[in-house]
Amino acid sequence: MRLFVFGVGYSSKAFVERVKDQFEWVGGTTRSQEKCAELSALGIEPFLFSDRKAEGDLAAALEQATHVLVSIGPDEQGDPALDAFADVLRKARPEWIGYLSTVGVYGNHDGEWVDEETPCRPVSKRSRQRVAAEEAWLSFANENELLIQIFRLSGIYGPGRNTFKKLRNGTARRLVKPGQVFNRIHVADIAGALEVAMRWPKSGIINVTDDEPAPPQDVVEYAARLLDVAVPDEVSFDEADLTPMARSFYGENKRVSNKKLQHEIGYDFLFPTYREGLKNLMNATEY
Repeated sequence: MRLFVFGVGYSSKAFVERVKDQFEWVGGTTRSQEKCAELSALGIEPFLFSDRKAEGDLAAALEQATHVLVSIGPDEQGDPALDAFADVLRKARPEWIGYLSTVGVYGNHDGEWVDEETPCRPVSKRSRQRVAAEEAWLSFANENELLIQIFRLSGIYGPGRNTFKKLRNGTARRLVKPGQVFNRIHVADIAGALEVAMRWPKSGIINVTDDEPAPPQDVVEYAARLLDVAVPDEVSFDEADLTPMARSFYGENKRVSNKKLQHEIGYDFLFPTYREGLKNLMNATEY
């Protein structure tokens, strides 16, 4: 088996680390020449791909791929990987295509539960672009009778990307907006979920998210108590100085169900809630 990854980043890198021994070859794209050496050190053959332009033998490598993971965000023109390589993928006919999306496509549901059957009501521009990209990939796969799985990820955390770092450098805040909750997902559970789903021979949408949607201020408080540092004071959302993008996240309030991933696909979470995930990070050499 041969795995090709469009956009080797935080989440896709964790997936590659988990499954690379199952593949005889792994290739992946990056936007910069500087990151090519990093990919090579991970056992990933690097290919440059930026602004819908590829260098080297990317198309030839993609033609040989049995599994393809897409971890590149869309733009106003659509999905870069699909736009540039639809013909190559038609010819290659990979056994599996995975697309990393976001639970942001659901939009705001005033704290109610949503699942894979819930209609998308995207609010932000980036979420509307995600919905369009999902639809494009699903249509492409259906027209060409290819298996595709769309993974909607919630807020990602893990080594090097978590509340501990903000508490250490003094930038953590306990923003309080009454009724607001977010789901989260540890990067190791993203990798694990993709591995299990890859062997589940069905196309469709899959939420990859933890068991417990929780108020963001509760997560900061829990992390502070684990570190045995002062719990930051509460800050009202209405009075907080936030960037437009940060404020927009709080305009989407929902509880995302992972029942399909757990009960239909059969994935057992390593870190079912932020508590297990943060405890594990505390025990790591670097968090």
